[in-house]
Amino acid sequence: QVQLVESGGGLVQAGDSLRLSCAASGRTFSPVAMGWFRQAPGKAREFVASITWAIGSTTCADSVKGRFTISRDNAKNAVYLQMNSLKAEDTAVYFCAARSRGSPWSAYREAHYNYWGQGTQVTVSS
Repeated sequence: QVQLVESGGGLVQAGDSLRLSCAASGRTFSPVAMGWFRQAPGKAREFVASITWAIGSTTCADSVKGRFTISRDNAKNAVYLQMNSLKAEDTAVYFCAARSRGSPWSAYREAHYNYWGQGTQVTVSS
């Protein structure tokens, strides 16, 4: 069984930065891709960014492009989300997800992932 644990959320002001971390555990952990999603109050969960595990190719949602960067550390079974120039509209619960089978590409839908973390709250005050 794979477990994902997010950390690094908090309360910040607009323009600040945060770095989210996601640590994965599980004897057979070998994803093809990892991703970050977020869910704001009253809204559906949305894709933020993804990264292919083998070569580290990344994709970001247009809403965060140029501000957020996803990265991974294969040796530590970890994925990160560096968030810069935060805006009030970035306020949400951020979820880490892992895809263990299938194509590593175009992993931007919830259905592409089969493991999820519990989420970490990010609140940006304006």
